[in-house]
Amino acid sequence: MSEQEERLVTVWETHTAAEFELKDADAAIATMTDNPVLIHVPVNTGATGKEPLRNFYRDIFIPQMPADVSLELLTRTVGKHRVIDEFILHLTHSLRMDWFAPGIEATGRKLSVPHVAVIDFDGDKISSEHIYWDQASVLKQMGFLDNQLPIIGKSQCERLLNANAPANELIP
Repeated sequence: MSEQEERLVTVWETHTAAEFELKDADAAIATMTDNPVLIHVPVNTGATGKEPLRNFYRDIFIPQMPADVSLELLTRTVGKHRVIDEFILHLTHSLRMDWFAPGIEATGRKLSVPHVAVIDFDGDKISSEHIYWDQASVLKQMGFLDNQLPIIGKSQCERLLNANAPANELIP
């Protein structure tokens, strides 16, 4: 990895530590440009601009993060101006999480959800985060979707962690 790529990874890891470990909106925003963008693609939550995003982190994202949340990194691709992480978000849905499942009260269920984060940089600052996950898998794990629909819940993670895990479970 080049020195520039290492700097991007350091900034991204500092950013995620601010969110998930330090729970500090100001520290997260300090890693970003003057006009950052965050889009949680499946539910269109996030914000654009430094102050709106600081408010989003401080008032919604960080306080609505379960105590047991963890990120399990699967793959990372680093380019000249971008980091792409594939990871599994593990948590217990122990509180309302409007940034993740708007309007749904805590179910108490354990969730494991594969994600892809596309992080763009302007220099050594994060300019945008586009975060993707399968919302149907989330809703199934929460108990809102039944087995009549062709949707995989937590088992979606199994083949990501073990290429020899069963495949094609939904194909009759």
